[in-house]
Amino acid sequence: MPLSLELSQAIDAVVDHEKPALAQLSRNIHQNPELRFEEHKAAAWIAELLRSRGFEVEQGLAGMSTALRARKGKASGPRVAILGEYDALPEIGHACGHNLIAASAVGAFLAVASVADRVGGEVVFLGTPAEEGGGGKIKMIDAGLFDGLDAAMMFHPFDRNILAHPALANLWLVMTFRGSPAHAAAAPHDGTSALTACMDTFRLVDGQRVHFRDGVRVHGYVINGGQAVNIIPELAVCEFSVRARDVVELARVRAIVERCAKGAAMASDVSVEIVLREGYRDMRNNLAMARRFGAHLAELGIEARETDDRVGAGSTDMGDVSHVVPSIHPWLAIVDENEALCHQHRFQEAAGSERGIRSALDAAKAMARTAVELLGDGALRATVKEEWLALR
Repeated sequence: MPLSLELSQAIDAVVDHEKPALAQLSRNIHQNPELRFEEHKAAAWIAELLRSRGFEVEQGLAGMSTALRARKGKASGPRVAILGEYDALPEIGHACGHNLIAASAVGAFLAVASVADRVGGEVVFLGTPAEEGGGGKIKMIDAGLFDGLDAAMMFHPFDRNILAHPALANLWLVMTFRGSPAHAAAAPHDGTSALTACMDTFRLVDGQRVHFRDGVRVHGYVINGGQAVNIIPELAVCEFSVRARDVVELARVRAIVERCAKGAAMASDVSVEIVLREGYRDMRNNLAMARRFGAHLAELGIEARETDDRVGAGSTDMGDVSHVVPSIHPWLAIVDENEALCHQHRFQEAAGSERGIRSALDAAKAMARTAVELLGDGALRATVKEEWLALR
């Protein structure tokens, strides 16, 4: 059944009351960017705020010193998790707005916790390190921290409001080509160029793009292309990121990219070693949950599209979470549409703005309302689980 007006108002009141603390938390994290697995200040600030509100905070989970968990309610009933992120990017800091994600998650948790005894079940805050390439959530999945959960949710800043935007499955391939050196002017015929094979790999991959399905993204860069212009390079190294809409297509494209590298190596008579770094799985947005989140946004005066194919997608370890528990990962605007996107300098500025804080607080209210609705409505939980099982 829909959430009562009284409960909605109680939830909103907590978020409004906590606005100064949440805004300060967001600013502190934004002004002190920390890379994946190094978010010591951010984790300490989050833990300090939660402890100051009377919650026990577990740290050092899943082998990560910056992973956090706090809980309120009865674990014997339904359980819903609200996830926070707080790692930054090299050079451009919080250009993905993880400071806002952290603040919104803490705010939503505090709001749900304030009424948890009235609705039953348990709300869980999970502080998840290293989303930017480290896969902190995957480590937490492997450690069993998502076991027994009925739902998980978080929000992400963007340039528009979207309830169920896709996220691509991804992986990385590091390719090391080894040839033989020679004087590039006096005896070029005595060498075999690792760099030529490396560059040919890029050309061959480009030639295969006509065979990629919609949504596939393959991009790379040269890590090592030689050391001197007058030496045939005996070593060249490049890295490719491969993304696709699901893990099946990801495997197909990975095989194409690896075949290109092997073909290029054969053509130049050099060797190639390919090392896989596992990435993230695709995001399986739970529409039953997403639509309830959208309904609560609408009650707050915020309109959101269910999806928007005009804008591209990235990858996130929240995708892995969505494969083990029904999940949502909605997006809320902190800039005007097309003004800036994640991983840009303008987006980093917006993540520290008052508009960014307002969006984080709106997300906190809508997530808290959705979480409370899930805890108290067995029919909604059944619908959510049925949809999730159908996608497995």
